Amino acid sequence: MAQDLGVEQDGWVDRVLADLTLEQKVSLLSGADTWRTRRIDGAGIPALTLTDGPNGIRGSGDPKLTSTCFPSGTALGATWDPSLVEDVGAALAAEARARGAHVLLGPTVNLHRTPLAGRNFECYSEDPRLSADLAVGFVRGVQGGGVGACIKHFVANDSEHDRMTISSEVDERTLRELYLMPFERAVAEARPWAVMGAYNRVNGIYACAHRDLLVGVLKEEWGFDGVVVSDWGAVHDTEGTANGGTDLEMPGPGRWFGPALIAAVRAGVVDPEVIDDKVRRLLRLI
Repeated sequence: MAQDLGVEQDGWVDRVLADLTLEQKVSLLSGADTWRTRRIDGAGIPALTLTDGPNGIRGSGDPKLTSTCFPSGTALGATWDPSLVEDVGAALAAEARARGAHVLLGPTVNLHRTPLAGRNFECYSEDPRLSADLAVGFVRGVQGGGVGACIKHFVANDSEHDRMTISSEVDERTLRELYLMPFERAVAEARPWAVMGAYNRVNGIYACAHRDLLVGVLKEEWGFDGVVVSDWGAVHDTEGTANGGTDLEMPGPGRWFGPALIAAVRAGVVDPEVIDDKVRRLLRLI
């Protein structure tokens, strides 16, 4: 059954993609507003609603729909219990569905590397193996409930000091054995539908434009077939980010993936096939 559904899904994606203009394709690659993607009614493409976060669903604005404050990532890490974390993911999925949300922006699997990191509470542990075990459980719980998980923040986003510009200087072995491990395990074992690119730079290159990591490692080496979403405001240019592997600029309206991306395609600095790959990933998620 899963294989048949996959064939049917790919057929729908191919049909929709073939009928879209360049302008329509690019319109899908940046948000409509803070939390929603764009829809194209004539093509039968609905909007997706994304919501924070790892320890509770962001409110919908309806006072009748309250949000449960779940234990923080660090508290969940202290349980050493992937099955319990999977149950938490399932409960979060139910709350997300109740609010009409399709993608949950979590789990956070960055590592506790310094006590000064202001978002340590979102993360599970300083240990990459424990973080990986819990991430797999969380993603399985959320997606088993029919909501996409967006694992974040890829990668080495472990400091709040100059959070938008800091460069994490990491050698290859440390990157592989520590920072990338939770992401790699989650992609291999739980297949998250989205990955969020980080604010920081990695060895001098902004994470959302880091082709070696987003394309070379995540998409090609690991076979990730989902959507790479920017962290909110983490995109800094058009050509580098488009060619670097980010698929969806958030929040909207897009600053770098709007008319500037259309111009980049027409100027020949971004290949139309790059756009098609991004749109295909987004349609697959939808």
